[in-house]
Amino acid sequence: MSPSIHPYRIALTLLAIAISPPTWAEPAMTLDLDGLYRGPGSSLIGTKPTNVTWSPAQSVAFTWNDQGGQTRDLWTWNTSAQELTRLTWHGEDEQTKGSVTDVAWLAGPEAGWVYALDDGLHKLSSDGSSRHIVEAAGLRQLTSSPNHQALAYVTSEGLFVLSALKSKPRRLVALEDPALRPGSLQWTTDGQRIAFLLTDYRPLPQKAIHYYTRDGYQEMTVRRAFPGEPTSLYQVGVVDVSSGMLRYLPRPDESHYVWGFGLDAAGERVFINSSDLLVKHHQIRVYDLASGSNELVYQEHDPNHLRPDWQVAWAPDGEGLLILTDHEGYSHLYRQPKPGASPQPLTAGDWEVAKFWANADADWIYFLANRSHLADKQLFRVRVSGGEIERVTQGHGTHAPFFSPDLAQAVTLFSDDNTPHDLYSLDLAGGAITQITSSPQPDFYQQSWADVRYIEFPSRVDGVNLVGRLSLPPDFDPEQQYPLIVGSVYSDSVLNQWGGRQSHPTWGLDQYLVARGYLLLNVNVRGSWGQGRAHNQGLRHGYGIVDIEDLHSGVEHLISEGYVDPKRVGIWGSSYGGLMTMMSLFKKPGVYAAGIAGAPATNVAHAYPGQRWVMGPEGGEDQPGRYQSQSPLYHSDGLEDPLMIIHGSRDQVVLYSDTIAVVQDLIDREQMFELVTLPGVGHGWDAEAPEVRRFAFKKMVQFFDRHLRVH
Repeated sequence: MSPSIHPYRIALTLLAIAISPPTWAEPAMTLDLDGLYRGPGSSLIGTKPTNVTWSPAQSVAFTWNDQGGQTRDLWTWNTSAQELTRLTWHGEDEQTKGSVTDVAWLAGPEAGWVYALDDGLHKLSSDGSSRHIVEAAGLRQLTSSPNHQALAYVTSEGLFVLSALKSKPRRLVALEDPALRPGSLQWTTDGQRIAFLLTDYRPLPQKAIHYYTRDGYQEMTVRRAFPGEPTSLYQVGVVDVSSGMLRYLPRPDESHYVWGFGLDAAGERVFINSSDLLVKHHQIRVYDLASGSNELVYQEHDPNHLRPDWQVAWAPDGEGLLILTDHEGYSHLYRQPKPGASPQPLTAGDWEVAKFWANADADWIYFLANRSHLADKQLFRVRVSGGEIERVTQGHGTHAPFFSPDLAQAVTLFSDDNTPHDLYSLDLAGGAITQITSSPQPDFYQQSWADVRYIEFPSRVDGVNLVGRLSLPPDFDPEQQYPLIVGSVYSDSVLNQWGGRQSHPTWGLDQYLVARGYLLLNVNVRGSWGQGRAHNQGLRHGYGIVDIEDLHSGVEHLISEGYVDPKRVGIWGSSYGGLMTMMSLFKKPGVYAAGIAGAPATNVAHAYPGQRWVMGPEGGEDQPGRYQSQSPLYHSDGLEDPLMIIHGSRDQVVLYSDTIAVVQDLIDREQMFELVTLPGVGHGWDAEAPEVRRFAFKKMVQFFDRHLRVH
């Protein structure tokens, strides 16, 4: 029997042929992990373009390295001439070596691109030379005013504005404490005011993390809250650029999250899109900047709500708001014409909208959605007044568009299962895309990569339809039985893009395992985006409970298809994925022949307070039992199968001491396991030093080979 393959597989292949080099080597991968994960000089899959910025002349700037290196320089794409040009060479200049981090356009007598390096701002001249214009270490959030006559940016010292190249920057907002961090800068249309979000980390407790490196004993102090401890505060400020007058908008509870805010076209009103810490009560307030008054214009409450995927914008004609919400079952677009009115749906169906774009001058609202398939993020549009939905991009895969200010043009960062991320010019009228960058290095095309397919199967506990992303060897034979690895397990892991998940750089490990004869499975577990409110709410109070049943359902389905050996199934994941891995081994002995838990969240009582929207609040009649039921620490006595734990000793997200607590329990019961400690390494243990990544991945391959391969 063969896997249940979604019918878009043929269309996906055609799209890949259309936008990527057509030559694929046969028959097998020739690279090992050292070749897949080279040093910092040249990544096999290239360097993904970032910091995409439009100029008034409709040219596009972005940061990139065409050789796959870590340092990024400034490049531009001329949309009229269809020309790609490199503008800076800092990655190769030993005097200014570094990466361009932010880009903005500045108009006026010296019009041109301004960009940030580690040492501050640089200005690119018309002759191709650049000069250092502002000394500012750690500069970020570089943003030009709507008329491009001024720049705003943030450093550890505050919020600054630069009105002319020959003048000195003016500090509009001073920060007396590094625990105060402004961000998300927004200019009014007339350039007279700047709104920003201020996050105040001062209420957070300070905790010490102790660890050792080759340099000896180390101690790091971090601001870090556990559930029940004080959390950050959030304020939206508005500052007058000329006078420097600053005020913060009053909020009923400054500990409530701010998911977004927006100035209207006239610069007279601001909306704040927020919720309580448990994301159960969603509300939108509109503030009048002249009078200082505010009004609650929209609210919804659901005690079971789980994901804060809300987005809000002013309606293009200034009448009311556009709201992305899942209050009717799936995340869709609505228009609320006036405060308190019932939102009018602009999109509907058993699919979801991920993000949308609108402005005051456009007739269309553009949005990303998985209407074509769960794993897709394709671009669509609908009239501001509603009506028929038009599809803009074709085929399958994942788009991340960047629009010109008037929404008339766009470029898109595109990837699919066969194609690493690159930048493309996008025709909004016809949907055609033209490749701008080519990031993969030449020997990328000399390999045979995994054959990725999508399968559907029912949950073993309640029959809910589940979707999986299945990676097969290029020479897959359905008449044979293969070892299976489930992972890396996480939510939102079924995506049609290179490497599937983006959270961890495991694309090469995945490909290497497939080349060695493993099948790899990811499952869109409960709590994931894309299958509606009921699907994601299934994770409520369910860490390590319903999610591991979804994983087990995928295993049972593939075994029933006949091409997975039930005695050679492994599982792995990191962070929350490490929690699922441990719980799968502890609560389901015999299902998995081996498991690897990276940086495992073993005790949810030590999670970030934001995770409470899943695991529930601290306290209550069902506590501590509710937290214990979701924590591997309290289920370790069920371990019967081989377990490897990988953890960095400097992890401030999931504490290394929590791993040691589980280790102590296992030792007390003389249960066997393997512990791989990475000294001085943080939570993203596979994304720090290349040698650490390669070492850890090699340990993982050896472990899986020892327990899952036929010898």
